[in-house]
Amino acid sequence: MNPHPQFFESPVRVPGQGDAPALHLLGGPRVVHQGRRLDVPEGSKRLLAFVALNGGRVERRHAAGTLWPSGDDLRAAGNLRSALWRLKAAGIDLLDSDKCSLSVREHTVVDLYVLYGWASRLISGNAASEDLCALKWRTDALDLLPGWYDDWVLLERERVRQRLLHALEALSRQLSRVGRHAEAVESALVAVSAEPLRESAQRALIEAHLAEGNLVEALRSYDAYRGLIRRELGVEPGRELSSLIRRFCESARSPVRQGVAGRV
Repeated sequence: MNPHPQFFESPVRVPGQGDAPALHLLGGPRVVHQGRRLDVPEGSKRLLAFVALNGGRVERRHAAGTLWPSGDDLRAAGNLRSALWRLKAAGIDLLDSDKCSLSVREHTVVDLYVLYGWASRLISGNAASEDLCALKWRTDALDLLPGWYDDWVLLERERVRQRLLHALEALSRQLSRVGRHAEAVESALVAVSAEPLRESAQRALIEAHLAEGNLVEALRSYDAYRGLIRRELGVEPGRELSSLIRRFCESARSPVRQGVAGRV
């Protein structure tokens, strides 16, 4: 049963999905082509995912040895050929193969690559207007290959998480700069909910509140974070975050002081 039915099609919007086959690794793996989901044979799922997660191209011997480590090289090579045959028999022609290598076929859309492209544009400051979209997914829907615990999956899963968190923080700040404050707060909250102890995410949330002029909300978020890391880690917020709050508090008091001085 799909644990996130509301994100069945994809937690990431995949462009051109109706024209080209799409490989979904987030919450997958699954293949969608022309609006129809194709059943990936169990013995072939890891092969598809492995090639895609290794930049879309991998040596046959490396794939066989990693995916079928038990037994000798001949048996691993036979398992690889069998997995490729099952894919084609199921009508899933996403991999090109020759004597030496395997690669994801040209024009195949991989949702993970779409996510990485979106994140890279935000982090580098080169986001287009369509990249500044309100998030319609949750971070738990972006779980890469859930239930898989292979070393090559765990490494990539952590990379996805870090990339996503950095992108969400950058998205929040860019939304604030264009005056879309509610969406900026929402984006920062997604990052905070994914990693409550992450100070850069908490700072993005506080900055979003301050950009909207909500000093009280910013102070409430700061106090909640301060209490959390005191309980969990026995430390105080970093100097940079504390200085940010202090500066805004002082600037908020200044007009009051000037008004009192003017009446004396």
